[in-house]
Amino acid sequence: MKSLSKIVMVIGVLLSSINSFAQIKNAKTETVKIYGNCGMCKATIEKAGNVNKVASVEWNKDTKMATLTYDSDKTNQDEILKRIALAGYDSEKFLAPDDVYAKLPGCCQYDRELKPVAKSNDAGMDMKSGHTNHNHNEMATTKTADDQNAPQLKVVFDNYFSVKDALVKTDAGTSSAKAAELVKAIKAVEMAKLSTGEHTVWMKVMKDLTANAEKIAASKDVAQQRQTFALLSKNMYELAKVSKQETPVYYQHCPMYNNGKGANWLSKEEAVKNPYYGSQMLTCGSVQETINNK
Repeated sequence: MKSLSKIVMVIGVLLSSINSFAQIKNAKTETVKIYGNCGMCKATIEKAGNVNKVASVEWNKDTKMATLTYDSDKTNQDEILKRIALAGYDSEKFLAPDDVYAKLPGCCQYDRELKPVAKSNDAGMDMKSGHTNHNHNEMATTKTADDQNAPQLKVVFDNYFSVKDALVKTDAGTSSAKAAELVKAIKAVEMAKLSTGEHTVWMKVMKDLTANAEKIAASKDVAQQRQTFALLSKNMYELAKVSKQETPVYYQHCPMYNNGKGANWLSKEEAVKNPYYGSQMLTCGSVQETINNK
Protein backbone atom coordinates (compact mmCIF):
# COMPACT_ATOMS: atom_id res chain seq x y z
CA MET A 1 0.00 0.00 0.00
CA LYS A 2 2.85 2.39 0.84
CA SER A 3 4.44 1.72 -2.54
CA LEU A 4 1.12 2.37 -4.25
CA SER A 5 0.73 5.65 -2.35
CA LYS A 6 4.20 6.79 -3.43
CA ILE A 7 3.44 5.92 -7.03
CA VAL A 8 0.19 7.88 -6.91
CA MET A 9 1.97 10.85 -5.36
CA VAL A 10 4.72 10.84 -8.02
CA ILE A 11 2.13 10.61 -10.80
CA GLY A 12 0.26 13.52 -9.23
CA VAL A 13 3.40 15.66 -9.13
CA LEU A 14 4.22 14.81 -12.75
CA LEU A 15 0.71 15.63 -13.92
CA SER A 16 0.82 18.90 -12.00
CA SER A 17 4.12 19.81 -13.68
CA ILE A 18 2.82 18.87 -17.12
CA ASN A 19 -0.31 20.96 -16.53
CA SER A 20 1.83 23.90 -15.39
CA PHE A 21 3.97 23.73 -18.54
CA ALA A 22 0.89 23.36 -20.74
CA GLN A 23 -0.50 26.62 -19.37
CA ILE A 24 2.64 28.56 -20.32
CA LYS A 25 2.26 30.09 -23.76
CA ASN A 26 5.20 30.83 -26.08
CA ALA A 27 7.15 28.42 -23.88
CA LYS A 28 10.93 28.57 -23.98
CA THR A 29 13.05 26.09 -21.99
CA GLU A 30 16.62 26.62 -20.77
CA THR A 31 18.97 24.91 -18.35
CA VAL A 32 20.93 26.94 -15.81
CA LYS A 33 23.18 26.08 -12.89
CA ILE A 34 21.90 27.39 -9.55
CA TYR A 35 23.80 26.72 -6.34
CA GLY A 36 22.09 25.09 -3.36
CA ASN A 37 22.21 22.04 -1.11
CA CYS A 38 18.99 20.35 -0.13
CA GLY A 39 15.25 19.86 -0.41
CA MET A 40 14.60 23.14 1.40
CA CYS A 41 16.76 24.88 -1.18
CA LYS A 42 14.73 23.24 -3.95
CA ALA A 43 11.47 24.49 -2.47
CA THR A 44 12.78 28.05 -2.07
CA ILE A 45 14.41 28.22 -5.51
CA GLU A 46 11.33 26.92 -7.28
CA LYS A 47 8.95 29.13 -5.32
CA ALA A 48 11.06 32.23 -6.08
CA GLY A 49 11.30 31.43 -9.77
CA ASN A 50 7.77 30.26 -10.44
CA VAL A 51 5.09 32.64 -11.71
CA ASN A 52 1.67 31.18 -12.45
CA LYS A 53 1.21 30.62 -16.21
CA VAL A 54 4.38 32.63 -16.89
CA ALA A 55 7.41 30.78 -15.50
CA SER A 56 8.16 27.36 -14.04
CA VAL A 57 11.41 26.22 -12.41
CA GLU A 58 12.49 22.64 -11.71
CA TRP A 59 15.76 22.35 -9.71
CA ASN A 60 17.81 19.19 -9.16
CA LYS A 61 19.71 19.23 -5.86
CA ASP A 62 22.20 16.60 -7.05
CA THR A 63 23.27 18.23 -10.30
CA LYS A 64 22.47 21.83 -9.19
CA MET A 65 20.86 22.30 -12.59
CA ALA A 66 17.55 24.09 -13.00
CA THR A 67 15.20 23.79 -15.94
CA LEU A 68 13.49 27.10 -16.66
CA THR A 69 10.32 27.08 -18.74
CA TYR A 70 8.78 30.48 -19.37
CA ASP A 71 6.60 32.59 -21.62
CA SER A 72 9.19 34.43 -23.71
CA ASP A 73 6.70 37.24 -24.44
CA LYS A 74 6.24 38.03 -20.74
CA THR A 75 9.56 37.33 -19.02
CA ASN A 76 13.11 36.11 -19.59
CA GLN A 77 15.88 34.14 -17.96
CA ASP A 78 17.37 37.19 -16.25
CA GLU A 79 14.13 38.11 -14.49
CA ILE A 80 13.74 34.57 -13.15
CA LEU A 81 17.35 34.36 -11.95
CA LYS A 82 17.10 37.79 -10.28
CA ARG A 83 14.16 36.59 -8.18
CA ILE A 84 16.06 33.45 -7.22
CA ALA A 85 19.15 35.50 -6.30
CA LEU A 86 17.03 37.75 -4.09
CA ALA A 87 15.84 34.57 -2.34
CA GLY A 88 19.47 33.73 -1.49
CA TYR A 89 20.72 31.53 -4.33
CA ASP A 90 23.62 32.24 -6.70
CA SER A 91 23.61 31.53 -10.42
CA GLU A 92 26.34 32.36 -12.91
CA LYS A 93 24.56 35.57 -13.89
CA PHE A 94 23.23 36.90 -10.56
CA LEU A 95 24.64 36.55 -7.06
CA ALA A 96 22.52 36.62 -3.93
CA PRO A 97 23.02 39.62 -1.60
CA ASP A 98 25.33 38.61 1.25
CA ASP A 99 22.79 39.48 3.95
CA VAL A 100 20.12 37.31 2.32
CA TYR A 101 22.50 34.37 1.97
CA ALA A 102 23.49 34.77 5.64
CA LYS A 103 19.84 34.34 6.69
CA LEU A 104 19.44 30.99 4.93
CA PRO A 105 19.11 27.97 7.27
CA GLY A 106 22.43 26.31 8.03
CA CYS A 107 21.68 23.31 5.83
CA CYS A 108 20.98 25.64 2.90
CA GLN A 109 24.20 27.65 3.11
CA TYR A 110 25.95 26.14 0.10
CA ASP A 111 29.62 26.76 -0.72
CA ARG A 112 29.73 30.04 -2.62
CA GLU A 113 31.93 29.16 -5.57
CA LEU A 114 31.09 32.38 -7.38
CA LYS A 115 32.33 35.74 -6.16
CA PRO A 116 31.39 39.26 -7.29
CA VAL A 117 34.64 39.65 -9.29
CA ALA A 118 35.71 38.57 -12.76
CA LYS A 119 36.60 34.89 -13.05
CA SER A 120 38.89 33.07 -15.45
CA ASN A 121 37.99 29.87 -17.25
CA ASP A 122 39.47 27.68 -14.50
CA ALA A 123 37.76 29.49 -11.63
CA GLY A 124 35.11 26.83 -11.03
CA MET A 125 32.24 27.97 -13.25
CA ASP A 126 30.31 25.10 -14.79
CA MET A 127 29.79 26.11 -18.41
CA LYS A 128 26.88 24.00 -19.65
CA SER A 129 26.00 24.07 -23.32
CA GLY A 130 22.33 24.47 -22.41
CA HIS A 131 22.89 28.01 -21.14
CA THR A 132 21.58 29.78 -24.19
CA ASN A 133 21.69 33.37 -22.90
CA HIS A 134 25.37 33.41 -21.86
CA ASN A 135 28.34 34.38 -23.96
CA HIS A 136 30.50 31.59 -22.61
CA ASN A 137 33.47 32.32 -24.83
CA GLU A 138 33.65 35.77 -23.30
CA MET A 139 33.12 34.49 -19.76
CA ALA A 140 35.73 31.79 -20.15
CA THR A 141 38.44 34.11 -21.41
CA THR A 142 41.15 34.85 -18.86
CA LYS A 143 40.91 38.48 -17.85
CA THR A 144 43.87 40.78 -17.40
CA ALA A 145 44.41 42.61 -14.12
CA ASP A 146 43.30 45.86 -15.79
CA ASP A 147 40.07 44.23 -16.99
CA GLN A 148 39.33 42.86 -13.54
CA ASN A 149 39.91 46.19 -11.85
CA ALA A 150 38.04 48.34 -14.37
CA PRO A 151 35.08 49.99 -12.62
CA GLN A 152 31.98 48.24 -14.00
CA LEU A 153 29.75 51.22 -13.30
CA LYS A 154 31.96 53.93 -14.84
CA VAL A 155 30.05 54.01 -18.14
CA VAL A 156 26.77 54.19 -16.23
CA PHE A 157 27.98 57.23 -14.28
CA ASP A 158 29.46 58.86 -17.40
CA ASN A 159 26.12 58.63 -19.21
CA TYR A 160 24.25 59.89 -16.15
CA PHE A 161 26.50 62.97 -16.06
CA SER A 162 25.82 63.51 -19.79
CA VAL A 163 22.08 63.52 -19.10
CA LYS A 164 22.65 66.01 -16.29
CA ASP A 165 24.73 68.30 -18.55
CA ALA A 166 22.00 68.25 -21.21
CA LEU A 167 19.38 69.25 -18.64
CA VAL A 168 21.63 72.09 -17.45
CA LYS A 169 21.47 73.35 -21.06
CA THR A 170 17.69 72.71 -21.20
CA ASP A 171 18.33 70.50 -24.22
CA ALA A 172 15.57 67.89 -24.25
CA GLY A 173 16.78 66.22 -27.46
CA THR A 174 20.29 65.60 -26.19
CA SER A 175 18.98 64.57 -22.79
CA SER A 176 16.77 61.95 -24.47
CA ALA A 177 19.67 60.63 -26.56
CA LYS A 178 22.05 60.46 -23.60
CA ALA A 179 19.40 58.70 -21.51
CA ALA A 180 19.10 56.08 -24.26
CA GLU A 181 22.86 55.55 -23.98
CA LEU A 182 22.44 55.27 -20.22
CA VAL A 183 19.88 52.49 -20.70
CA LYS A 184 22.38 50.59 -22.86
CA ALA A 185 25.10 51.08 -20.25
CA ILE A 186 22.85 49.79 -17.47
CA LYS A 187 21.97 46.67 -19.45
CA ALA A 188 25.64 46.06 -20.29
CA VAL A 189 26.77 45.86 -16.65
CA GLU A 190 28.26 42.46 -15.82
CA MET A 191 27.12 41.79 -12.29
CA ALA A 192 29.77 39.15 -11.67
CA LYS A 193 32.38 41.92 -11.83
CA LEU A 194 30.74 44.16 -9.22
CA SER A 195 32.10 44.40 -5.71
CA THR A 196 29.98 42.96 -2.92
CA GLY A 197 28.69 46.39 -1.92
CA GLU A 198 27.96 47.40 -5.50
CA HIS A 199 26.20 44.11 -6.19
CA THR A 200 23.87 44.50 -3.21
CA VAL A 201 22.86 48.04 -4.18
CA TRP A 202 22.66 47.20 -7.89
CA MET A 203 20.13 44.44 -7.23
CA LYS A 204 18.07 46.96 -5.27
CA VAL A 205 18.09 49.88 -7.74
CA MET A 206 18.55 48.30 -11.18
CA LYS A 207 14.85 48.01 -12.01
CA ASP A 208 13.98 51.62 -11.09
CA LEU A 209 17.21 52.91 -12.61
CA THR A 210 16.38 51.30 -15.94
CA ALA A 211 12.75 52.42 -15.88
CA ASN A 212 13.61 56.06 -15.14
CA ALA A 213 16.37 56.19 -17.76
CA GLU A 214 13.96 54.73 -20.33
CA LYS A 215 11.33 57.30 -19.35
CA ILE A 216 13.74 60.19 -19.93
CA ALA A 217 14.84 58.65 -23.23
CA ALA A 218 11.23 58.39 -24.41
CA SER A 219 10.32 61.99 -23.51
CA LYS A 220 10.94 65.18 -25.46
CA ASP A 221 9.51 67.40 -22.70
CA VAL A 222 12.34 68.81 -20.60
CA ALA A 223 10.04 69.45 -17.63
CA GLN A 224 9.05 65.78 -17.54
CA GLN A 225 12.66 64.75 -18.02
CA ARG A 226 13.66 66.82 -15.02
CA GLN A 227 11.00 65.25 -12.83
CA THR A 228 12.24 61.78 -13.72
CA PHE A 229 15.87 62.85 -13.36
CA ALA A 230 15.20 63.63 -9.69
CA LEU A 231 14.15 60.00 -9.17
CA LEU A 232 17.04 58.71 -11.25
CA SER A 233 19.47 60.71 -9.12
CA LYS A 234 18.31 59.00 -5.92
CA ASN A 235 19.37 55.62 -7.28
CA MET A 236 22.62 56.97 -8.68
CA TYR A 237 23.47 58.44 -5.27
CA GLU A 238 23.07 55.01 -3.65
CA LEU A 239 25.42 53.54 -6.25
CA ALA A 240 27.93 56.37 -5.86
CA LYS A 241 28.16 55.69 -2.13
CA VAL A 242 29.45 52.14 -2.72
CA SER A 243 31.34 52.57 -6.01
CA LYS A 244 34.93 53.52 -6.68
CA GLN A 245 35.23 56.89 -8.39
CA GLU A 246 38.23 58.15 -10.31
CA THR A 247 37.56 61.69 -9.09
CA PRO A 248 35.36 63.13 -6.33
CA VAL A 249 31.62 63.22 -6.99
CA TYR A 250 29.55 66.03 -5.53
CA TYR A 251 26.03 65.43 -4.23
CA GLN A 252 24.23 68.72 -4.77
CA HIS A 253 20.84 70.10 -3.74
CA CYS A 254 18.38 72.57 -5.23
CA PRO A 255 16.00 73.87 -2.52
CA MET A 256 13.61 75.55 -4.98
CA TYR A 257 12.61 72.65 -7.21
CA ASN A 258 9.29 70.81 -6.90
CA ASN A 259 7.44 73.68 -5.20
CA GLY A 260 10.10 74.13 -2.56
CA LYS A 261 10.44 70.43 -1.70
CA GLY A 262 13.86 70.39 -3.33
CA ALA A 263 15.75 67.82 -5.37
CA ASN A 264 19.28 66.44 -5.54
CA TRP A 265 21.71 65.39 -8.23
CA LEU A 266 25.29 64.20 -8.69
CA SER A 267 28.00 66.23 -10.40
CA LYS A 268 31.67 65.79 -11.31
CA GLU A 269 32.19 69.50 -10.70
CA GLU A 270 31.99 71.20 -7.33
CA ALA A 271 30.61 74.39 -8.91
CA VAL A 272 26.81 74.22 -8.96
CA LYS A 273 25.15 74.05 -12.38
CA ASN A 274 21.48 73.38 -11.74
CA PRO A 275 19.89 70.72 -14.03
CA TYR A 276 16.38 71.53 -12.79
CA TYR A 277 16.32 75.18 -13.87
CA GLY A 278 19.24 75.59 -16.26
CA SER A 279 20.03 79.19 -17.14
CA GLN A 280 17.00 80.45 -15.22
CA MET A 281 18.74 79.71 -11.90
CA LEU A 282 22.02 78.14 -12.97
CA THR A 283 23.88 78.48 -9.68
CA CYS A 284 20.92 77.84 -7.37
CA GLY A 285 21.93 75.06 -4.99
CA SER A 286 24.70 73.82 -2.74
CA VAL A 287 27.01 70.85 -2.23
CA GLN A 288 25.54 68.49 0.38
CA GLU A 289 28.23 65.82 0.31
CA THR A 290 31.52 65.03 -1.38
CA ILE A 291 31.88 61.36 -2.31
CA ASN A 292 35.49 60.32 -2.72
CA ASN A 293 35.71 56.52 -2.95
CA LYS A 294 39.04 55.63 -4.57
